[in-house]
Amino acid sequence: MLKSLHTQSNQVFLAMLRRRRQAMRLRQADVAQRLGRGQSTVSKIERGVRRLDIIELRAWLAALGVDFVDFMRELDLRLETQPTVDPRFRRRRGAGRQRMPGSNPSA
Repeated sequence: MLKSLHTQSNQVFLAMLRRRRQAMRLRQADVAQRLGRGQSTVSKIERGVRRLDIIELRAWLAALGVDFVDFMRELDLRLETQPTVDPRFRRRRGAGRQRMPGSNPSA
């Protein structure tokens, strides 16, 4: 399955993160310090080179003083304008689930 790292939806998400940081007049180094991470990690996340999982996102937003649920609501509203299904996620014909050698399909 393709990752959502380079989709338009992810770009919307990353732009929201950057705007929130910039609105608070924080540098990447400031956010990194609040998270106990390096500035390069913040840069990689904001550029879409590295993904955030949901727990990391919660910590990131807390470091910015942003309510997690409010952020997710805003993201959801912004994503409603995006295509429902990114064409890169569509399954190719015959690309169904593959069994591991020696696995029992009836198990």
